[in-house]
Formats: sequence, structure tokens, C-alpha cells
Amino acid sequence: MMADAKVIPFDDDRSRARRRPARSEDPAGPDTGTAAVRALPGAREAGQPAAPEPAAPGVGAPGSGAEASGAAEASAGEASGGRSGWERRLAGGLAFLRRRVTGEYEVDEFGYDAELTDQVLMSLLRPVYEKYFRVEVKGVENIPEKGGALIVANHSGTLPLDGLMMQVAVHDHHPAGRHLRLLAADLVFVLPVVNELARKAGHTLACAEDAERLLRAGEVVGVMPEGFKGIGKPFSERYKLQRFGRGGFVSTALRAGVPIVPCSIVGAEEIYPMIGNAKTLARLLGLPYVPITPTFPWLGPLGALPLPTKWTIQFGEPIPTDSYPAEAAEDPMLMFNLTDQVREQIQHTLYKLLVQRRSVFF
Repeated sequence: MMADAKVIPFDDDRSRARRRPARSEDPAGPDTGTAAVRALPGAREAGQPAAPEPAAPGVGAPGSGAEASGAAEASAGEASGGRSGWERRLAGGLAFLRRRVTGEYEVDEFGYDAELTDQVLMSLLRPVYEKYFRVEVKGVENIPEKGGALIVANHSGTLPLDGLMMQVAVHDHHPAGRHLRLLAADLVFVLPVVNELARKAGHTLACAEDAERLLRAGEVVGVMPEGFKGIGKPFSERYKLQRFGRGGFVSTALRAGVPIVPCSIVGAEEIYPMIGNAKTLARLLGLPYVPITPTFPWLGPLGALPLPTKWTIQFGEPIPTDSYPAEAAEDPMLMFNLTDQVREQIQHTLYKLLVQRRSVFF
């Protein structure tokens, strides 16, 4: 049975990196291996030649234990440096498993496990990102290098793979190596297995309280305001943004004083072209929709595979909010205007990317 991880307060050290033990100093000092010859006190005054001072035990003496130990350490270092890549990866993997079994890892109060995300979850998503969807990223430098930021993106694709690909894009391409904390729907956190994986990957419930706490703590937070209206829309309405709710994300950004970064994703609409919706079955299963695509359910499990479309993710110019007064978050007209500005910027970029796209698959 795996031991429980240590839970750290969210405002503690954000790096979550364990401290390595300090390297012990060499007892022989920096001059180890050199013959220190000094004149004895008063030797030159007496007209006698200076005699060498007796060397300390183990220092500079040929064949001494210290010299043999140093040679052994050098040989071990050379052997370690000469290890093949797979041996280093194996050693790192075994150390990772040991930490998981013994519970020597940390999660924050939202359940985010940085080590598991970096070493396992991102590694599983990266081949899909790089080889299957061949994602091209633009404008990632528009995400601030430090401090909180709210990324607002369009949502599509029947299954929410676009959020995961956006998370890999920020993780792998941002100059500061930032992590994206996605806000997810309630349904994600009631599904077995999916719930645990979402928490470990840094996702949290899409509510204003959690979003504001993350933003004030300096995290990059991602939200897709279209929700199920976006990913469940028919193929005939592809790349037409649905309503952005009541502008709650704008209010959250205003209260936290963080910039809003619009994000446009092209390619996700075609992975599961939704040509129908089994509404009766969806109501029986308690799901927002049950999609019917050209391959599902006709091809069975094979029809559940997404089509290998070519993706582009573009992060737009940030919209600052720190210049607004504190009471601006309660101004409905301001929230409406900012929401409309973000939506229009995302829609305009979508149209621009679609014009530039030569093919859905290449």
C-alpha cells in the first residue's frame, strides 16, 4: 500500500522541490594532494637550512589511505559519468517509485502533484501533442513570466482534449516553464479515476473562490467559458463561439488584478465531428450529450479514436486589469464590455488561423 503524500499549505514554497543534503566538505581542505613545505620557526635566523614541515597524516603521502580514497572517488565519478542514458533513466525511475511508495512527495491543498505531473502525466500526453496532433504554438511569450494570469480559450472537440493540449503547450513552451491550472466542470470530479488524475494534474473546480485563490498565489489559470455548450455543439457550428456565461471569469480577474490572456485553438473541432446527439440516452446516463459522429458508434471502440488533425494554439495579447479600482468587479457594464472584448479577440484570431490553414490534417 502506498504511503500518504505530505500535504503542504498552498501558500508555502511553490517550487515543491525537496532540499538536497548539503555536500560535506573535504576534511583534507583545499590543498589536499599538494606538498606544503614551510620553513621551521627560527631556522633561517640560526643560519640553518629550512627543513620541511612534517606532512599531516594522509596528506601528500604516496600510497596513503586518503590518496587511495580520492582515486577511488575519481574512478567512481568517471564510472557514473560514463553511464549510458538508459541506466540513468532507470535509476531515476527507481528513485521516483521509491518516493511514491514511501510517501516522500508533496501535494498542495488542491491535490496538485507537481512531480507526478512533470514526470508521468506530461510524458503520457506529449506523444499525442507532438506526434498525433502535431500542435503548433504561437504567442506563448504573452503569458507573464511570473505572477498570476488568466488564460481564456475557446472549447471544442466533443471530448475536452483541447484543455489538456493547452496545458502541455504552456508547460513545454513557456520560457519560464510555467504550469497551467485548469478550471474543470463538476462532471470531471464525479468520474472515478478521472477525478484523481485531474486533481493530480492541477485541475480544480470551476468556481470563483478557487480561481481567485490560485490567481492571488501567482498561478496561471485556464478557463473555457463556453463549457459543455462549446464541446457539445454540432459540427455545422464549428469555430463559432458560444455564449461566455455571465462574465464570471472577468470578475475573478478584476478582483485578483491579473491580466487576461485570450487563447484560440484550431484543430480540435474536427477530431470528433458531431453530426448528431442521442439526447434520450444522454438523459438516462446523466450526461450533457451523447455524440454521434461518422465513426462512433458505428465502428465500436475504434470509433472512439480522435481523428489526427493538425492543431494550432495561439495566445493573444494580454488584457490588463490591474488599473481598475477594486469596486470594478461589481460593475456589470464593465464586465460585459471586457467579456465581449475577450470573446471578439478569440473569434477574430480563430478566423485568421482558419484562413491561414492549408489543410485540416496537414
